[in-house]
Amino acid sequence: MAKNKIQFQKGMSLVEFFQQYGQEEQCRDQFFKWRWANGFECPLCCCREYCILKTRELYQCNRCRHQTSLTSGTILEASKLPFTIWFLGMFLMTQTKNGISALELSRQLGISYNASWRLKHKLMQVMKERDDSRPLQGHVQMDDAYWGGEKHGGKRGRGSENKHPFVAAVQTNEDNHPLYMRFSMVTSFRKKELELWARKHLGSDTCCVISDGLGAFTGIADAGHPHTAVVTGGGHESMDNELFTWVNTMIGNVKNSLKGSYHSINPKHLPRYLAEYCYRFNRRFDLKAMVSRLGYMAARTCPVIAQKVLV
Repeated sequence: MAKNKIQFQKGMSLVEFFQQYGQEEQCRDQFFKWRWANGFECPLCCCREYCILKTRELYQCNRCRHQTSLTSGTILEASKLPFTIWFLGMFLMTQTKNGISALELSRQLGISYNASWRLKHKLMQVMKERDDSRPLQGHVQMDDAYWGGEKHGGKRGRGSENKHPFVAAVQTNEDNHPLYMRFSMVTSFRKKELELWARKHLGSDTCCVISDGLGAFTGIADAGHPHTAVVTGGGHESMDNELFTWVNTMIGNVKNSLKGSYHSINPKHLPRYLAEYCYRFNRRFDLKAMVSRLGYMAARTCPVIAQKVLV
């Protein structure tokens, strides 16, 4: 049997990584190119003439005298970690199939757990914002899913206070092969909630959605997208429906990955963990380029407080 070319691609090795990004100066130069591809541009007056204040590592505009650092206005703003640590963090988060916990990151990077936690969540925020900016197109399989289980003595089923709902959507091609996916946490599975989700995450005119018979999915049609509802029933037989093969597979893969890599996930941070898995899956066709693609977007993502969650 022939090997799957995507699954067995080489990716970026540690040797290649350290050849490209092993020194602080290499990382600084690369981040400069990612942020200012056409050369320095003052964030205030857009002037391209500048001087460097080497003692403070600042760039000063020759016209308005505004001073800016290489990381100001990016996701790395105010970070005291060297660029080599940030780049190695990007490498570890993109080249591992099932993700890496903040605790393991702290061991690999040689920094404190709090520092690695902030680094990881900021990079996951970059992943989330990048994928949120690209709506799904074409044929899309959708399903409702939950993270968490029932508490002992608590409510059962959808009403369990320990279950956190999220929308699972997978875009497929004409041969029914998965291309991209989007997992988004929602407050509940209500018609209006799904309509708002569809307006944000589905392409304007080129999306055809198929889902099960859950009433909330009628909100997809209200958002202006062709929608087909298929009543699948319950139990394991509904999981074997070929119309939902990929969305069911992805839900299982994501849950197994999160449970295997993280012992506990705070529900308020769940959107980022879901986005991390989706980001790697959506860019699996070119594993080697994933480090540079994440770094490029990190240089273009506004700073956020690590505790802040953007659903």
